[in-house]
Amino acid sequence: MIEFREVSFGYKRGKPLYEGLNLTLSPGSIYGLLGPNGAGKSTLFRLLAGLLYPKSGSIRVGEYMPENRQPAFLEDLFLVPEEFYLPAVRIKQFVDSNAPFYPRFDRAQMAAYIREFGLTDNQKLSELSYGQKKKVLIGFGLATNTAVLLMDEPTNGLDIPSKSQFRRLVAGAVNENRTVVISTHQVRDLEALIDPIVILAERSRSHMTVALKATVEEITARLWFGLVSELDKNRAILYSERAVGGYAIVAENPMGEPSRLDLERLFNTVQAEPARIQQLFASTSTLASI
Repeated sequence: MIEFREVSFGYKRGKPLYEGLNLTLSPGSIYGLLGPNGAGKSTLFRLLAGLLYPKSGSIRVGEYMPENRQPAFLEDLFLVPEEFYLPAVRIKQFVDSNAPFYPRFDRAQMAAYIREFGLTDNQKLSELSYGQKKKVLIGFGLATNTAVLLMDEPTNGLDIPSKSQFRRLVAGAVNENRTVVISTHQVRDLEALIDPIVILAERSRSHMTVALKATVEEITARLWFGLVSELDKNRAILYSERAVGGYAIVAENPMGEPSRLDLERLFNTVQAEPARIQQLFASTSTLASI
């Protein structure tokens, strides 16, 4: 269980990025963390990993507080960062040097990932493309079998076939004891993978809040996604955009009409109407106060 309780953090004095942030994440799920540029998604990951410390409030990951950086905590969390440096060694050497820090690291699992990605143990990391290096790091993170796996923009640098591989491998690496959180701008890449969904949006005084935390089932029960020929003033439309044949809309769904989630339009809706979204979903989870 991951818990943020009344967490405040900012890089500049008097300019909080988060203030009174509350968020709970349970094991057994692949959470999608979405937010606009500068929303602090990477900052949340660094706070979770104990690389940054909250100004106030508390963060707990299981029985540990990340800021204490206890060895038992560090060996059970892995972060795949968006920006990274890998040493000029062969893949086998990288694995041999880093695997001992993770007690549940599975070498056979890692070898399978390397083969899946079309790589070999003897290839030098310095000679790989950015996308190939990303694959090595993703495979290593999955093979650690840590209780918490954080991935910051993992599909950046991957081609279309590799994104499909990524979705399949991540889905197969999750169990009831593992919490996976994926931060992404590439919502189309991960639409069929992430559930529940957490979306950050701007709150008053220009800092961020959790405007939505809900499962796909909860979202489609409260919101309707579809295409209409004309905008209906009698319908509670939260977001609309021109589309071929009319308008793509996201509307309130009091009658529970079935529809298919459109993650990109959901994101735009939350950014446009964060307060209303919080009201609609208040009964599904405890969110940051408005």
